[in-house]
Amino acid sequence: MVNSCQHSTPASNTDIDEQLLTIYDATPVPMVLSRTDGSFEYANPALRQMLGYSEAEIYSPHIIISHPDEAEVNQQIRAALQNDPFTPVRIEKRYLHKSGRVIPGYLTIVAEPDSSGNVKRFISQIVDQTEQKKNNDQLLLSSLVYKNSSEGMMVSDANNQILDINPAFTEITGYSLPELQGKNPRYLSSGRHSATFYSKMWNTIELSGCWSGEIWNKRKNGEIYAEWLVINTIYNEDGSVYRRVALFSDISKKKEAEALILQQANYDLLTELPNRRLFLESLKLENRKTKDSGLSGALLFINLDHFKEVNDALGHDQGDILLKEIAKRLTRTIRDSDLAARLSGDEFAIILSAIGSPRKIEKIANSILSAIEKPVQLANEQAFVTGSIGITLFPDDGVKPSQLLQNADQAMYAAKKAGQNRYHYFTPAMQEQALTRSNTLRDLRYAIERHQFELYYQPIVDLKTGKIIKLEALIRWHHPVNGLTAPDQFIPLAEDTGMILRIGEWVFHTAAKQLQAWRKLGFSDLELSINVSPLQLRNDGIQADDWALQLEKMAIPKDAMVIEITENLLMDHNQRARSVLESLHQDRFKIAIDDFGTGYSSLAYLQDFSADFLKIDQTFIRNLTSTSNDTALCEAIIVMAHKLGIKVIAEGIETEEQQNILINAGCDYGQGWLFAKALPADELTKLLRQQVAVSCYGANI
Repeated sequence: MVNSCQHSTPASNTDIDEQLLTIYDATPVPMVLSRTDGSFEYANPALRQMLGYSEAEIYSPHIIISHPDEAEVNQQIRAALQNDPFTPVRIEKRYLHKSGRVIPGYLTIVAEPDSSGNVKRFISQIVDQTEQKKNNDQLLLSSLVYKNSSEGMMVSDANNQILDINPAFTEITGYSLPELQGKNPRYLSSGRHSATFYSKMWNTIELSGCWSGEIWNKRKNGEIYAEWLVINTIYNEDGSVYRRVALFSDISKKKEAEALILQQANYDLLTELPNRRLFLESLKLENRKTKDSGLSGALLFINLDHFKEVNDALGHDQGDILLKEIAKRLTRTIRDSDLAARLSGDEFAIILSAIGSPRKIEKIANSILSAIEKPVQLANEQAFVTGSIGITLFPDDGVKPSQLLQNADQAMYAAKKAGQNRYHYFTPAMQEQALTRSNTLRDLRYAIERHQFELYYQPIVDLKTGKIIKLEALIRWHHPVNGLTAPDQFIPLAEDTGMILRIGEWVFHTAAKQLQAWRKLGFSDLELSINVSPLQLRNDGIQADDWALQLEKMAIPKDAMVIEITENLLMDHNQRARSVLESLHQDRFKIAIDDFGTGYSSLAYLQDFSADFLKIDQTFIRNLTSTSNDTALCEAIIVMAHKLGIKVIAEGIETEEQQNILINAGCDYGQGWLFAKALPADELTKLLRQQVAVSCYGANI
C-alpha cells in the first residue's frame, strides 16, 4: 500500500502492461502500483514530482512519504481493504515532500484481481490538494472577515440590486438582509447630497471601477450618519460587471470629534464667538477682499470699562454672565456681513467689511456703545459697564492683521484716557508712542542688572525748626541714551508690565543700605520714606516679615522706615493689600498717605486706616497765598489730620510765603525746592553735615 516504505522494484521489472505504463507515465495525476506487501511496483512521474524524488530515489526502502501522524488513517485504509479490497477506498491523507513540507492529498485506492480473483496489486491515485486547501483556507478566511468585520459590507449585482450584507452592516444601519435584498442602495440615501454628487460618483465608478469618499446615509431609525465608503467592482471575463462590493465604516463619532476640535480651536467656549485665531484669519481674508473691491474695512477693538470691579465684587460666575450678554448684544448690533469675536477676558473685536464712509463706522460704533451701557441683569442684581472702542481702517492703516490689531488697541487706550465710553481713531502718533513704549520696556528689563538705577533723596524739614528730619527716596534712571530719566517716564510702564515688583524690591534694599550708612555717620534720628506701588501690595511684591528681618540685621529701627502709598489705595478693597499694610504697621513701620486731596477718599476710609503721616499734594501748595481758597483747604486738611492723630507734610513748597502760611496753619513738615531738590546720596550727606555744622556753630555763639 501507499504508506509502505518498501519501494525496491522499479517499473521495468513488473508485469504491468506496457500500454498502461505509457498511460500512467503521461497522466498528470500521481499514480502508484503497490504489491500486497506494500512495496512499490511502479510510481509515475507525477507522483515523483509531487514528492520531489527522482526515479531512483522513489523506490528506496528508506523513504517515508506518509506523514508520521497518519497512523490512524493508514489503519482505516487497511481495515477497509481487508474487508472489501475491490471497492475503492477514498480518504484525505497527508504526505511528506522530500524537503519535509506537508502535502495535503486525497487518496483513492483499490485492489486489482488476478486470474483467480485474488488481490494481484493495489492501484492508488493521489490528488494534490495543496492549492485547493489554500483556496479553501482563503475562502474560509474571507468568510470569517466578512462575517466578523467591524466595517459594513454590501454586495450588489450588475443591476445594482443588493444581494448580501454582513452583520456589521446590520449593526451600523439597523437593516437586516430580508429588508434590503433586491433593493437599490439609494434606499439608504440621507437626502443631504445633490443629484450632481451621485452623478459624479457613478461616473467615477463606471470609468475606474472604484470610488471612495465621505458620504451621509440614513439608518433605519431615521438618524443621519456619516460614513467613509469604498466601492469596488468585480468583472466577468468578458469585462462586464459581475458584482459591486461596498465597504464602509461609521465615522459619525470622528466627525463629531473633528467638529468639537474645530469649535474649540476657533471659537470661544464661553460666548461662542470666534476666538482670536479665527478672528485673525478672517481679518487676513477681509483685508485681501478690500484690494479687489476697492472698499475699506474697519477693525473695532472693544474693552469693557469697569468689568474688573464687577468680577471682583460679584464673582467670576456673574462676570461670565455679563460677558455672554455683551457678546449677544454685539452680534445683534452689527450687520450680517460683519464679524464679532472675543479676543480674551473683557476684550472684543469687530470686523466691519466693505465700509463706504466713516459715517457708517461711527453709526455702528455709537450703536455698540449704547448696547453695552444698558444694564445687564445678573443673578440677584444689575451690573453696569461701558465700552471703550479703538478704530483702525484697512488697508489705510496697515495690511498685517497683527499690526491692525495693535493699532486698534492703541486707539482703544486713547479712548479710555479720554474718559471711557467712547471711540477713538488710530493715528500715526499713537504708533510712535507705542514704539517709544516698546523701546523703553526693552531697556527697562536690563536696567537693574546694568546698575542704571540710582536713588535720589529729597529732604523733609520740620517747619518750625527748619531741620531736616526725614528724607524721601526717589528713583532715577540713568538711561544709556536718554540720560537721567524721572520716575514718571517709566514707573507707569513698570507697573503695567509687573516689573515694578523687582524695582520696588531694589528700592527697599538700596534705601535701607543708605539709611544704615547715614546712621553710622551719626544721623541716627533720620527717617527715610520709600514709595510703594499698589501692585507690590496686591501681588506678593512685599513680604512684611522679610523686610522687618532685613532691617533688624542692619540694626535699623523699623519706625525709621516710612512706607508711602497713594490716596487711592485707601479705597482699594483688595484684602491682600490691606493685610500687607497692617502687617507692616504692626511691625512698627510708619505709613504715609501721599498725594492727599487729588483722589476721592472719604473721612471714613481715613479714619479706619492706620496712617502716621498725610502728605498734602503740591497742587494745593502751588498757588497758596493768604487769600486763596487753597489756604482754607490746607487748613481743613491739617485740622482733620491732627484730630485723627496724623502728622501733616506739605509737598512742593517753593516760597517763604507758602512756608509761613503752612506754619501758621499748624502744618508739621514741609518738602520742596525751597529747602532742597532731590539729590544723590553723597550730596545729601554733605547737606546733612552742613546742617550739623550750622547747628554746632549756633550753639557756640
